[in-house]
Amino acid sequence: MNQSVKLVLVIVAAVALGIAVVTSSADPQHVRNDADRLNIVSSFYPLHEFVGRVGGDRVDAALLVPAGVEPHDWEPTVREVQQLQASDMIVINGAGFERWVDGLLDGKYGGMIADTSAGISVREEGSGSDPHIWLSPPNAMIQVQNIADMLSLLDPPNKAYYQSNAEKYVAELAELDSGIREGLSGCSSDFVSFHDAFSYFADEYGLTQHSIIQSTDPRIEATARTIQDVILLARDLGMDVVFSEDTANSRTSEIIADEIGGTVLVLSPLEINTGGTYVSVMNENLENLREALC
Repeated sequence: MNQSVKLVLVIVAAVALGIAVVTSSADPQHVRNDADRLNIVSSFYPLHEFVGRVGGDRVDAALLVPAGVEPHDWEPTVREVQQLQASDMIVINGAGFERWVDGLLDGKYGGMIADTSAGISVREEGSGSDPHIWLSPPNAMIQVQNIADMLSLLDPPNKAYYQSNAEKYVAELAELDSGIREGLSGCSSDFVSFHDAFSYFADEYGLTQHSIIQSTDPRIEATARTIQDVILLARDLGMDVVFSEDTANSRTSEIIADEIGGTVLVLSPLEINTGGTYVSVMNENLENLREALC
């Protein structure tokens, strides 16, 4: 096992136990100065928002995956690796989402890696772990608290500030969670998503996900057989809505919708910033689900 993998595993275990782990470094750029803002790099959009809400004006929050780039497709450039190495903390989703992290820093990173999946029960699929934990608001609450705890370890003088910000944001997420439960109460449960991104969401709210792309990786192409199977399923269940995604080509969803005499709506996996916040986009998802199921 290489040094980077060992580092990630040690820190994940430490977060789960609530233990402070900071990798040792003689590099002065990673020594915390009370007058400095923390340099925090997040792997992709939802985590970037979470860090901004929790860290507030005590952090400089940077987003690693560029705007408009699908995180599943992204690989870091030399410049982006340098950006990572200069940061105080790297915030990752975990659950196998950031495969590039293993070995990337080659044991040279002196900051902290915050794996926000700590404390979350990760689904294991045939092809590996399902990383889409953030699409369940209760999981997002855990991720936010994990970020607050790791920032508090990195910057103890501002612990109360981080914890207060997290408490306020978690309250917003709890309100979102309640709204989704109420909004979907008494509705049908079966829906067709573009790819297997909504298993955590479906489990949380008593829904059943059927996918055009039967994989947690949206880069996999749907086969003619799976498309036909979805058409037959949708007819059998009386569905009249097929979902696409804000980052995907909607053509396959449109083909299925045409065959069943239905329409296409968007169910965002929130993998990139499309102009809204986590809460606003999840509420848009709720409205589209209500149109399909209620």
